[in-house]
Amino acid sequence: MRGAVLVAAAAALGNMIQGWDNACIAGAVLYIKKEFNSQNEPTIEGLIVAMSLIGATLVTTCSGAISDSLGRRPMLIISSILYFLGGLVMLWSPNVYILLLGRLLDGFGIGLAVTLVPVYISETSPPEIRGSLNTLPQFMGSGGMFLSYCMVFAMSLMESPSWRLMLGVVSIPSLGYFVFTIFFLPESPRWLVSKGRMLEAKHVLQRLRGKDDVSGEMALLVEGLGVGEQIAIEEFIVGPANDIEVADKINLYGHHEKIPIISRHIESRPGSFIEQSVPLMDPLVTLFDSVHGSKGSALFPHFESMLSVGGDQIKQDDWDEEESAGGKDEDDHHSGNDSDDNLRSPLISRQTTGLAKDMIQPTTDESVLSVRKVGKHASCTDIAGEETRGSIWSDLCEPGVKHALFVGIGLQILQQFSGINGVLYYTPQILEEAGVGVLLSNLGISSTSSSLLISNLTTLLMLPCIVVAMRLMDISGRRTLLLTTIPVLILSLIALVIGVLVNFGSVANAAISTASVVIYICCFVMGFGPIPNILCSEIFPTRVRGICIAICALTFWICDIIVTYSLPLLLTSIGLPGVFGFYAVVCIASWAFVFLKVPETKGMPLEVITEFFSVGAKHIEAAKHN
Repeated sequence: MRGAVLVAAAAALGNMIQGWDNACIAGAVLYIKKEFNSQNEPTIEGLIVAMSLIGATLVTTCSGAISDSLGRRPMLIISSILYFLGGLVMLWSPNVYILLLGRLLDGFGIGLAVTLVPVYISETSPPEIRGSLNTLPQFMGSGGMFLSYCMVFAMSLMESPSWRLMLGVVSIPSLGYFVFTIFFLPESPRWLVSKGRMLEAKHVLQRLRGKDDVSGEMALLVEGLGVGEQIAIEEFIVGPANDIEVADKINLYGHHEKIPIISRHIESRPGSFIEQSVPLMDPLVTLFDSVHGSKGSALFPHFESMLSVGGDQIKQDDWDEEESAGGKDEDDHHSGNDSDDNLRSPLISRQTTGLAKDMIQPTTDESVLSVRKVGKHASCTDIAGEETRGSIWSDLCEPGVKHALFVGIGLQILQQFSGINGVLYYTPQILEEAGVGVLLSNLGISSTSSSLLISNLTTLLMLPCIVVAMRLMDISGRRTLLLTTIPVLILSLIALVIGVLVNFGSVANAAISTASVVIYICCFVMGFGPIPNILCSEIFPTRVRGICIAICALTFWICDIIVTYSLPLLLTSIGLPGVFGFYAVVCIASWAFVFLKVPETKGMPLEVITEFFSVGAKHIEAAKHN
């Protein structure tokens, strides 16, 4: 999996630059206010900080549709160029208007990177490590913040700190990002398949997986292109064929062996089997939980680790219209070479069943969970032009897609109003107002430098927390991490309010405020920080993934602008206790939303996740009609 890891790390450089920018503006705004005399004008201060968010919002409105049309890689290249230009303009900035222009260009780059990097990583990663790799943007972003805070703190010790240099240095890492996107990043294999470019997709997958035989995953990508078809969940027992005739079966002919294997159908369930164990809980949550807790599960009693697309897989016939016809010697099969003709060899023989080209992974005496599309199945010929299944807007109205959008948009709104970007952008000011300078006054460091130093230490502590999250993301899962870390966010916000309202002494109050901010940020980056973007990049079908991600990202940036722009005004009106008390209430609502509405997606192929969303949505609609 080395190829997928390296590609994900290179793509996440865009998030490192975003983190760099967050820390730079948090420190630079302390000096910008003095030069432009905006201490008493919180509107100007908020606009300077929020202008990059406005740029990100504007570019997000069209990024999804363009990335679905042009591809993920070209958009990441454009992002690196915008980062570079924005840094140069901010370095020049003779007045506040040019500064706002530079912040706007920088925001364009941020919007493209933050929106598309999680999508790109999800579409290139194996299911078993997709969560860990999609935590890399959070890790790289925090790493960028740490490096930037180091630079800003060092500059704050100078006699005349230059905020222009603080902001303009971002052009240097953006050049490195440009080089990686041009010469190292391949296009997303799922996007290539959606355009019918099968050979290119196969070569990219071979590079990413480090093996020649990727036909099984290619077939799964083709099957995942449909949106809105009728589906049913089926279970099969797979094993060697014998003399006993089975009425409803599929013959599976192994790649390396001449012994035929059969798949015996056990059960088919259209979705009405989903039972709510908790009032108001989404049936989709129950469905996903039954899969992940499948040993001994009443829902999938035979299901056991059948969702991985790794290993030797059954290849489908005729999925690649670009492959040439003809035969190769059978030695090619045994040598492990994945020749073009091997991909066309018939491996699934239909008997009396009505199934057509279902993805089935044979393992002796074990069961297979198959999400079956009832009706016309996608073939490469059907989807090569990508436009054969109706308009994008009709796809967005499909119940499974609407259900996924509800989850994605809800997470983005709650994440932003839990206050993280307000805390990150204004951490130096928050700590300065809390009297944190008292803690370091004996070292002869000014209040401004003290707040920057503690902000830097906070970002340093974030890094090991994100490493822990990367480890747990594909073990404990996304849902468990959210349900575990959000209560800590609530407690830290309450402690911060108490530390401001109750006078324990200057040193004690400063210590409580500092500890609360540190704990809040560290727990946030373990759960509520990366997981909404990870989930949003997983739950939408390939055909509409770009535009759905853009809708969720647009929600993210609009809420981010509201939080960031309003925080200076709120601090002057209701103060820290009121602001963080509100954030605590939002975190409580967030925990309830996750518990009731957010399913667990760890270890599942993207195509299976999207089909499960259709199952859940159709069950809900059927329940309403009944």
